[in-house]
Order: sequence, then structure tokens, then C-alpha cells
Amino acid sequence: MSPRFDGKVVIVTGAGTGIGAATARRFHAEGAIVVLNGRRKSKLEDVAATLTPDRSIIRPADVSNISQAGDLIADVVGRFGRIDIVVNNAGMGTAGAFLDLTTQQWHEILAANVDSVLNVTRATLPHLIKSKGSIVNVSSLSGLGGDLGLSFYDATKGAVSNLTRSLALEFAKKGVRINAVCPGITLTDLTMAAFERFPDLRQAVTQRIPLGRAAEPEEVAGVIAFLASDDASFVNGVNLPIDGGLDGSNGQVSFI
Repeated sequence: MSPRFDGKVVIVTGAGTGIGAATARRFHAEGAIVVLNGRRKSKLEDVAATLTPDRSIIRPADVSNISQAGDLIADVVGRFGRIDIVVNNAGMGTAGAFLDLTTQQWHEILAANVDSVLNVTRATLPHLIKSKGSIVNVSSLSGLGGDLGLSFYDATKGAVSNLTRSLALEFAKKGVRINAVCPGITLTDLTMAAFERFPDLRQAVTQRIPLGRAAEPEEVAGVIAFLASDDASFVNGVNLPIDGGLDGSNGQVSFI
């Protein structure tokens, strides 16, 4: 694999599992120095064990906490002197009927999915302006439209998608590109647990996908790497669906 990110310093939040872990591995494979962030140190250590120690470090922190996010960024800059790419992947999901979900659940998912992006982005932008770097936010297909039973999740991912657009406009003139990926169903620990709990769910969701299957985390990671690379040097403010063609449908039944 070509070293598109040779010597670049990349921070990946939520790097302990799923899309975050696959993204950390992808950037490392392409020559980057990767900072793995997440709340669970043991998960970060598992991912780091698959990387070379000279180009990877783990930095546990809850980036939904503004102080911890600031300390993380200060630590990375103090160690490497720069930041080139940030992947805001930290987040969580909450499902349920709107009137059954609690105010506490609202604040928890808002912190995990929106505050984390806000805190890391605000702390890193001064450094990304210096390096002419880029940000890739991990939104969701649910950030582009509504889902039945995912009202809280949809609201937070919609915020990420529109924050991506707004900041892309504001910081383009300062040399920073900001984009987002919007994955559909992806085979992460979270979705696999749901499939195991509800055996019919996997077939129900995948039969609507034109490619006929869910995404692998590595497929999402590849798109993230593209958006962060010079190959996407004129791509800015994009919320890119990674959904096997699902977003191409208008929702009607098949006529063939």
C-alpha cells in the first residue's frame, strides 16, 4: 500500500473497535503516525498490538469532556509538534420510541456524538490550520434522513452532518478541508450484538441494500483515508454515504 500519509500525525477517536479500529490500521498501513483515542484502554491496547510501536500510541480519554479533549490534543502536539488529520469517530447509539427515551439518554448521546466532535475539532483546528490538514467526521446515513425508532441518534448525527458542512465553508480559506462519511449498516461489535439479539434483523436491513450486504469496517476506513488524502484535495464539505446504494432509493417498492 502506498504511503500517502508518510510522517503525518493522525488522531482517531473511538479507535478501540469497529470503524475506528479499522481506520487506525488503515492510516498506519499508509505510513501515518497514529494516535488511538478511546475510553477503554484495554480495547486500544488490542488495536495497538496490531501496529508497530514506533508509529502508534494510545491515549485514553473521554473526548465528550472538554477538559479531557483539550488535554489529549495538547499531549499530542507536545509529543509530535503537529497534527495533520483528525478522524472524529467516537460515538454511541440509542434506539427506542421517542416518548419512552429519557432525558438522561438524550444528554448521554448528545455528549457522545456531538460534544465529542465539537471538543476535538475546536482544540485541533489551530494546529490543522498550521499544517493545512483535514478532518473527517464519522456521521451516519441517519444523519441524512430519519429512521423509525432512532430519533435521538438521528438528531445527533444530523448535527454532525450539518456541522461538517458549516465548518467546511468557514475553514476552507484557511487551508483545512472538513468532510464526513455517512455509513449505513456496518458490521461492528454494536451491530453484530443487535443481530445476535434479533436474528431476523440482519436479513431485514440487508435485503434493502442494493449490494445485498452490510459494510465491513475496513470499507468505511478506506473512504475515510481517501477523504483525508491529497487524492481528495478538492473535496470539501461532503457528507458521503457508504451504504451499498441504499441512499439511491426513493423508498418505493421494486418494479422489476
